[in-house]
Amino acid sequence: MDLEGAINRWHQQVNDREAVAEVVSDPVVVLGPKGAGPITPDGFADWVERSGIKLMPRSWHPISDGMMVVEEDATWPDTPRPTRVATVFRVTGDKVSAALRLPDLKQALELAYICRELAATE
Repeated sequence: MDLEGAINRWHQQVNDREAVAEVVSDPVVVLGPKGAGPITPDGFADWVERSGIKLMPRSWHPISDGMMVVEEDATWPDTPRPTRVATVFRVTGDKVSAALRLPDLKQALELAYICRELAATE
C-alpha cells in the first residue's frame, strides 16, 4: 500500500475536480461540517464539484500503515482566503476509504488515535 501516494492522488483529483470517484473506495466514509457517514464515489465527486473546495497539504502526520492526518489550507470559491483544517485519511488498497475533515490538527490527531486504537482491538 502506498499511503502517501493515495493521499496525494486524492488531493490532486479533488483540486482538479477530475476523476474524483476513481480515487475513493465504495463507499467512502466522510466527516465534515454538515455530517458524517458513508457515501458512494459518485456522491463524493458530486460534493467536491458542488462545494468547489481546494485543499493544499501543509503537514503530514503518519498514524499507522493505513492512516495519516494531513493538515491543509482549504479554500472555497466564495471564501478564497485559506482556512487551516486537518483531515484524517484512511487508505485501503490504493484508494482513500475515509476522509474525516476536522477544524484543526489537534482534533484530527485525537480522532485518528482513537480510530487506531479501535482498529487494534477488533
